[in-house]
Amino acid sequence: MTSAELRQKFLDFYVTKGHKKIPSAILVPENDPTTLFTSSGMQQLVPYLKGEIHPMGKRLVNSQPSFRAEDIEEVGDNRHTTFFEMLGNWSLGDYFKQEQLVWLWEFLTKVIGLNPDRLYITVFGGDKKHKVLLNNKQQPLGPDVESINIWRNLLKFDPAIPVPEGIKGFDKKIKIYEYDVTKNWWSRSGEPAKMPIGEIGGPDSEVFYDFGADLKIHEKSPFKDQPCHLNCNCGRFLEIGNSVFMQYEKIANGLFRPLPNKNVDFGGGLERILAAKENKPDVFKTELFWPIIQEIEKACDKKYEGNENAMRVIADHLKAAVFMAKAGVEPSNKKQGYIMRRLIRRSVVKIMQLDTPALKLSPKICQQVVNIYKGTYLEEKDSYRIGIIIGEEINRFLKNINKTTKLLQTRSLSGKLFFDLEQSYGMLFEISQELLKQWGKSITKKNKEEYRKLKEKHQQLSRTASKGMFKGGLADHSEKITKLHTATHLLHAALRKVLGNHVKQVGSNITAERLRFDFTHHQVLTNQEIKQIEELVNQQIKNNLKIECQTMTLAAAQRKKALAFFGQKYPEKVKVYRMGSFSKEVCAGPHFDFTGTLGKFKIKKEKSCGSCKRRIYGELE
Repeated sequence: MTSAELRQKFLDFYVTKGHKKIPSAILVPENDPTTLFTSSGMQQLVPYLKGEIHPMGKRLVNSQPSFRAEDIEEVGDNRHTTFFEMLGNWSLGDYFKQEQLVWLWEFLTKVIGLNPDRLYITVFGGDKKHKVLLNNKQQPLGPDVESINIWRNLLKFDPAIPVPEGIKGFDKKIKIYEYDVTKNWWSRSGEPAKMPIGEIGGPDSEVFYDFGADLKIHEKSPFKDQPCHLNCNCGRFLEIGNSVFMQYEKIANGLFRPLPNKNVDFGGGLERILAAKENKPDVFKTELFWPIIQEIEKACDKKYEGNENAMRVIADHLKAAVFMAKAGVEPSNKKQGYIMRRLIRRSVVKIMQLDTPALKLSPKICQQVVNIYKGTYLEEKDSYRIGIIIGEEINRFLKNINKTTKLLQTRSLSGKLFFDLEQSYGMLFEISQELLKQWGKSITKKNKEEYRKLKEKHQQLSRTASKGMFKGGLADHSEKITKLHTATHLLHAALRKVLGNHVKQVGSNITAERLRFDFTHHQVLTNQEIKQIEELVNQQIKNNLKIECQTMTLAAAQRKKALAFFGQKYPEKVKVYRMGSFSKEVCAGPHFDFTGTLGKFKIKKEKSCGSCKRRIYGELE
């Protein structure tokens, strides 16, 4: 079964159960200051899980490309990846535990044919520290007895359940295991104590696939002499699906209240389910990674066996970087760009560990990623632009790495050294840590704390220095500047239509004489492209589009697909300016009422303003 067939079988199965297929969200959420990346399929559904009505109904299904930065350090074993594809189905106040668990079992054992004898279950065993407010009374969060009983019926016998006191050793005769909130509770923030007020979550029930006891020897696991259980780190058991019963909202420390509806939020990693289907304990040996691994083997003239850690990191990190570049992210020192830079530079360190030129290998890996996902999430035309973005970052890193590694090897380690290396040479703290680890050295807590304080002070100075800049890039709110500001919205939309959705505004500056607009793009605009952009903007001016403004919550603006790419923190209510069906952006204004008052738009100059960034100077005649 190919990955494409598996993905389609999942979608088709839940459609037969009355679900509507919804499109996946983009990897970098637009206008959401609370998160850097889409990390699960439920992220776009939070308002509906809280009670809003979804336009496509109460039963939904999709497949969602996702990224989780917190898993970066975990990559290197047989199952963890930062980028993955999440198969998901949801009930928004419709069906609940009975239907969900029965249907999931049917899909796993009947539709794709996994051996039931190899499947094991975990459930929520309760939590005495947190309570739920029911009928104005606080009650403990008890064990999920309902799920336990449903699983007992599905498994066709009545297995014993270990008392949830610490971690129990694995017993193959037992099929259901209880765990506490650290394992069988899900929210975007983790266990209940880590959830902010207003975050939603609930108990979950996970399905694990057993690759067999010999795996502990095969993997040469450092955990091979420890008692084995479903959630241990030996690699024998692989979690392939998690049914979250999203039914609570945190209202105070230690206290939850029920959501208006009881919801189901299921997520199963495509890579992991495929590995179980093929009975391959290593997800990197499935078709979603193996072509990349083979490319690395060929370039390095080394076998995967014996070099698993380095090759897994390279394959995962560069795949994630490809998808980030597709979403319009570029390496930088801030937010998404910082994570992308960290991934690329960490992969370069691993490539160097294999005695291979990084600039020779990286374009081949990028091409393999495009080949794997061609026609699904990527296209052949993406290869060139993505290759340039990643290649330029590798080149920047290679120019400085010899100097920085020499300093790391010869200087006394200190927080100031790590800070200076990052500021002067772009040697990220995490990469310094990675190199030192390879050399058998480590960074002390004192060094880490000194580095943290220096970086925090630097960030505060940077914020202070930026306070004198134009508010929103506008010198004032005069008539000429207001017209040019309105024109930037038309220009932004036109750029995306002509060049592609990777285009994102990264800055603007407007005076009475001209507008300056900075955006993400990888190459010089051709004369034909400039002409197309000008004509598109001027056609919207000629159409005299009505400019409408609505005030709404940020969540509502997101659902309406309004654009905003500065990454700033937004207030609870934002203004969304719409110009016909051509442009829709979150913006504080000011604007005119109709585009017809602007005049004729002309691009005067176009140039580079940084790596994969372009700058346009324009005016209204």
